Amino acid sequence: METKKTLLMRIYQILDKHSDAEHPLTQQDIIEYLDKEYGAECERKAIGRNISCLKEMGYDIESTRYGSYLASRPLENSELRLLIDSVLSARHINSAHSEQLINKLISLGGRDFKNHVRHVYSVKDWEKSENRDFFLNIELADEAIESGKKIAFDYNRVGADKKLHKSDSHVASPYQMLLHNQRYYLMLRDDKYGKVGFYRMDKITKMRLLDEEAVPLKSNPGYARGINYRTIATSMPYMYSDKPCPVTMKCPLFMTDALADWFGRDYTVKKQDDHIIVTVKASEQAMLFWALQYNANVEVLSPPTLRQKVIETLQKTLDMYTK
Repeated sequence: METKKTLLMRIYQILDKHSDAEHPLTQQDIIEYLDKEYGAECERKAIGRNISCLKEMGYDIESTRYGSYLASRPLENSELRLLIDSVLSARHINSAHSEQLINKLISLGGRDFKNHVRHVYSVKDWEKSENRDFFLNIELADEAIESGKKIAFDYNRVGADKKLHKSDSHVASPYQMLLHNQRYYLMLRDDKYGKVGFYRMDKITKMRLLDEEAVPLKSNPGYARGINYRTIATSMPYMYSDKPCPVTMKCPLFMTDALADWFGRDYTVKKQDDHIIVTVKASEQAMLFWALQYNANVEVLSPPTLRQKVIETLQKTLDMYTK
C-alpha cells in the first residue's frame, strides 16, 4: 500500500501526465492509472480527499461532473515550445544532451504536447557540437565563479577533419557565462595574456577547478563597476575585448533594421539625402568584420585606422580574385 504522502504525489503525477481540460479524469480513471503505473491500490473516496488536499496546497486543479484535470502547469505549452526550439538551434549543445533536455521539457507539457512538437523534434537534423564536456564545464565554471577560484582548461579549434583539436592550455579567473550571437561564452581573465577575454564554452575541454584565488573582476581595467551587459550586447557584435571607440559609417536607409538587430538602440542616426550617417560605440576590431559583412552598403568614415583596415582588407580580397 502507498503511504498517504506518496499517494498524494502519485495522484498529482497522474493528473499532470494524463489530464487537461479536454481530458478530465474520473476517480475510477485515477484508480486504474495508480494500479497500472505504480502498482498502488486506493479506495475511491481517498481519491477525492487527496484531490481536495492538492487544491488546498495551491495546485490549479479543476473538477467538473466529467472528472478532474490539471488546469495549469509551471510552463505553458507555448513556452515549452520556445525552449525546445532554443535547444534544437543551440549548436553548442551536443546531440545527446539536446535530446535529453528536450525529453525533459516535453515531460512538462500536457497530455498531447508530445504530438504537437513531433514535427520539429529531430535532433539529428541539426548541426551540433561534438563536445561532451559542455555541461560539466558549466558546472565547474559556475562553482569556480561562486567560490572565487581559478580554473585550468584546454582550448580547442576545429581541424580539417571537423573534430576538436587542442590549440593551447590556459589558467584563468572566470567571471561570467554569456550567451551572445547564438554562442555561449565564458568571460575570464587569462593569466597568459593578463586581460579579460571571451572563450567559447563549446571549445573548452578538460576544465579543472584550482585551489588558487581568482583575480577579482574589478581589478581589471574597465571593470571597476563590474560587468555592463548592455555594453557587451551592443558594443561587441563579435566578442573581441578591445576598448570600444566611436565608429561613424554611411549607410543606405534600408540598413536601419540590420543596425537595430546588431546594436539595439545604442547608436545615433543623422539623415543625409538618401543615406544615413550612423555612429556607434563599439570594438574597432569587431567593426572591421561587421563592415566587411555589409561592405556593399556600409562605408566606414571614421576612425581613420578602421577605414584604412577596411580598404586594405578589401584590396587583399580583390587581389585574390583578380590574380
